[in-house]
Amino acid sequence: MTRNNPIGSRLGLLLLAGLMLGESAQTGHGAEVVTPAFQRALANAPGKKLVVVRLDYAPGGKSKPHHHAPSAFIYAYVLSGEIRSQIGNEPVRIYRAGESFYEDPGAAHRISENASPTRPASLLAVFIVDDTDGPLTTPDK
Repeated sequence: MTRNNPIGSRLGLLLLAGLMLGESAQTGHGAEVVTPAFQRALANAPGKKLVVVRLDYAPGGKSKPHHHAPSAFIYAYVLSGEIRSQIGNEPVRIYRAGESFYEDPGAAHRISENASPTRPASLLAVFIVDDTDGPLTTPDK
């Protein structure tokens, strides 16, 4: 679902600033690169933490169908390019730079890919998840 509003855009910019100050470790999965950016326990929500990762797709790159930790609520903000996504049985959508979407806990992420065969794309994924829940992402079989 799309959430285009000034608050979401400001949040995305704040999270981007956090990304620039975050860790630089990367894990690659073919045409995608996942870079941890930030992790912090939520003081006002005992047992929960905020985890932020940057996901970069090469031109035509894609993720395998997957699901996230059972407690994970995810807010995704497209930093650059265009991301094609399908969550659950919702229609396939293309999100452009500056747009955002979310995933409810337990949702299946059926499609997550760069919509362009010639330009890279990236997004910032913000997880609110139980401290003890993991892994954050598991490929579907």
